[in-house]
Order: sequence, then C-alpha cells, then structure tokens
Amino acid sequence: MKKIFHLKSCSTNQRILKELKLDDVELQNIKEENIDEKTLDFLKEKVGSYEALFSRKAMKYRSMGLHELKLSEADYKKYMLEEYTFLKRPFMINEDEVFIGNTKEVVEAAKQSFNS
Repeated sequence: MKKIFHLKSCSTNQRILKELKLDDVELQNIKEENIDEKTLDFLKEKVGSYEALFSRKAMKYRSMGLHELKLSEADYKKYMLEEYTFLKRPFMINEDEVFIGNTKEVVEAAKQSFNS
C-alpha cells in the first residue's frame, strides 16, 4: 500500500506533497475522511505506541483539558479516531515503511523511499 494521510488545508502538508513528487500514491484528506481503526493499529505496530502518533499541538488538546490528564494508550487511540486534529501529520505509508510527521529528517527519508 502506498498512501498518505494529510490535511489538505495545511500549507506544510501541501509543501511536503510537492517535494515528494508522487506517482501511484493514494491521498486521503483526514479532515474529510479520518483515519480508520485498522490503519491506526497498523501504524501503532510500526512505531510502537499510539502516543507517538498523537499531536499535542492540536488546539483541542488544551481546550479539552487533555494536557492536565494522564492519557493511556486507549485514550490516545480514542481521541485520534474521534478527531482528526489529534493526528500527527502527514502519515506516509510506502508498503512496509511508515513516515510520520513533518520534520526535515522524516520528509527526507520519505522522499528516498517513495522516489526510489
């Protein structure tokens, strides 16, 4: 599977998609269609935890008071399935490789994977 979960309205995500020069990759705008549980579980297996997939930068993280709670793995999963803003983005899947986030290192590794 070659798929990228992104936020269409995010300029950082748009820049990354342009940099990757993708062919034959399915794009999913998470605002229109949030990630499904099966894919989230797959990503968790690749990175080791739901917490690693969770974005604390989301405005709702503070507004819902989540920053004051000790969240469990089940909590992270629940919030990400309920609300797309809690997902770090983009999620890039190239067969068995997974790239999450928008750091320079992650984008460079994804470029090499998708463009090889």
